[in-house]
Amino acid sequence: MTKISEDYPGKELSIDELKTKLVAETKIVKLAESKFPTEIIDLPSAGKLYEAGHPLTSGKVEMKYMTAKEEDILTSQNLIQKGVVIDMLLRSLIVSNGEGSPVNYDDLVIGDKNAIMIAARVLGYGAEYPIEVSCPKCQNKVKEVVDLASLDNKEVDLGENGNNFEFVLPLSKKLISFKILSHSDEKLIEGEVKRMKKRTKSTQISYDLTSRLKTIITAIDGEDTKQAVDNFVENEFVSRDSLAFRKHLESISPDVDMTIFFECDSCAHEGDVAIPMTVDFFWPRVWIPSYSTQANIWIT
Repeated sequence: MTKISEDYPGKELSIDELKTKLVAETKIVKLAESKFPTEIIDLPSAGKLYEAGHPLTSGKVEMKYMTAKEEDILTSQNLIQKGVVIDMLLRSLIVSNGEGSPVNYDDLVIGDKNAIMIAARVLGYGAEYPIEVSCPKCQNKVKEVVDLASLDNKEVDLGENGNNFEFVLPLSKKLISFKILSHSDEKLIEGEVKRMKKRTKSTQISYDLTSRLKTIITAIDGEDTKQAVDNFVENEFVSRDSLAFRKHLESISPDVDMTIFFECDSCAHEGDVAIPMTVDFFWPRVWIPSYSTQANIWIT
């Protein structure tokens, strides 16, 4: 049984998709009736990577504040062991596309999902995120407090072709057509990696890179069959071209800029470093200086 979607003109919805849509719409109505506080979050993609008519072309999502219900999700050992705790948390917090339409979480591109995760932390526990950064030059450890609310989205040029991109490989000169991955793509990759490991009975090879490239790349010189893409990735994609392509992909992928300026108090090295994502991200600790010992103390 299928139904034409009002949110996706011309697209038929399966039973599961209809159930998901109904649950989301019910949540929107209940929150509106309860006047529970929500916030509108701007997405790094600005909605440009979603097909016409998709709710996420709004470039925004509406999120509710975290409650004890979401803290139960965060502390669920079952969800943690399955590796789905963050996804379950974000699904619970997303209300709409900021314009009253429900959002299919699986459709979110990865950079947009990252922005929602950071917003969830800010709405749940505040913007201050204490971190410890290792100096890349002398390995000295420096403690910092990051203001998550001040992080900017990466400046990228997405063009006007939706989630359809092209890149000419510098060595082989082949034309690569590709897309930016969504959450549903990531789930497909995880499944493919598991199948490859089971089929080859190997635990030494990850298969993550080849599976990821096979999903990202949609055509080679205009040939868009799965066989053509798989054969190219496995047998023809030389490392120099692969590296150039991955650098290009990173440069155009919308996301939150997760770097901060760092200055080492030991060797005076300075530059941008990546903000580490640790277990403390959703369970913040209080960091206070100890003036008597000149040491820093973490209060858990």
